[in-house]
Amino acid sequence: MGLADRAVGFLLSFISLSIFTYYTFWVIILPFVDSDHFIHQYFPPLEYAILIPVFAGVTLLFFLCVFIGMVILKSKKKKP
Repeated sequence: MGLADRAVGFLLSFISLSIFTYYTFWVIILPFVDSDHFIHQYFPPLEYAILIPVFAGVTLLFFLCVFIGMVILKSKKKKP
């Protein structure tokens, strides 16, 4: 494994862990903190905690369906 592969893997792991930690704190811990606490300024409203993953999931599902549709169309064109 090359040094570049390890660096990319480390970077992706760090980004994933950071997003997971931020989201977990936002969804699980923040509702129990007083609403006038300064930490609330670093987080969007709690409604977005549901909307963002739903939007990301629908977008991912859309692109997956488009990809599968393109593969099916290409495979049908190859058959005589």
